[in-house]
Amino acid sequence: MKKKDYWIAAIFLLPAVLLLIVFVIYPIISNVILSFHSWNGIFSAKRTFVGMENYRVILSDKSFWRSLTNAGIFLFVGFLIQMPLSYALALLVTAKIRGTKVFRTVYYLPVILGTTIVAVMWKNLINPNYGAIIEILKSLGLNSLAFDWLNTPGLNVWIVALVNCWKSAAFNMLIFCAGLVTIPDALNEAAVIDGCTTWQRIRYITLPLSKNSFKVYSILCITGCIKQFDMIWAMTGGGPNATSSTPGILLYLNAYSFKLMGRSAAIAIILLILGVALSICCNRIFRQEEY
Repeated sequence: MKKKDYWIAAIFLLPAVLLLIVFVIYPIISNVILSFHSWNGIFSAKRTFVGMENYRVILSDKSFWRSLTNAGIFLFVGFLIQMPLSYALALLVTAKIRGTKVFRTVYYLPVILGTTIVAVMWKNLINPNYGAIIEILKSLGLNSLAFDWLNTPGLNVWIVALVNCWKSAAFNMLIFCAGLVTIPDALNEAAVIDGCTTWQRIRYITLPLSKNSFKVYSILCITGCIKQFDMIWAMTGGGPNATSSTPGILLYLNAYSFKLMGRSAAIAIILLILGVALSICCNRIFRQEEY
């Protein structure tokens, strides 16, 4: 390339680089600096340097570790329930059978709905006084299960995680669909000629060639579960007694309820480091061998 070509490329890249600096790099650097200070969020108020105190307080706080445990529940549901469900739906809607267009529309409907709408809908469905699901359980004689699930510590996070799975499964289905449609039909046709069953084709052809889709899903699932906020906030508000709180809720409360901006920034940096570390691990696990 000539020197002139480098300048032309730089000019075209400049807007993207400026956006990256303004909206990504600068906020991260600013947040790192803020995490070493004590500040109440008022612009005219003085920021006091406290060093690692914010990190020490957070890492010694039981509520922070409990919130990470709750995020771990979302990860557990995301990998052991949502991932197989999304992949199965992707196999169904990409199969050469009648009605796949109807299936795609029906399965994607929960994604179109807003998070608050989904939260309110499910809160009404499992309401202990008039919820349809609770009434069905009562009619089946399962009165022992007809109680307030969202106000039961230890259970409420699992319920919200399953609701989040119901809402997000179809979005993740599209990730797997994007990978499945790139698999050459000739491979499956050859496998059929060789006498492979449907399960054998999925196991030895479809799954190995979907490796990149699983990597994308894993990274999005990890980052989404670590910063989980909207669904749990709309359904439980982090209660009762912060038993269903997530790191995102803890960050929000420290910043806007307790006016501890430095501590909130420290939580954000810890989550950023954790998310990057887990994403790197996923990249290594799903690394594609070069031949």
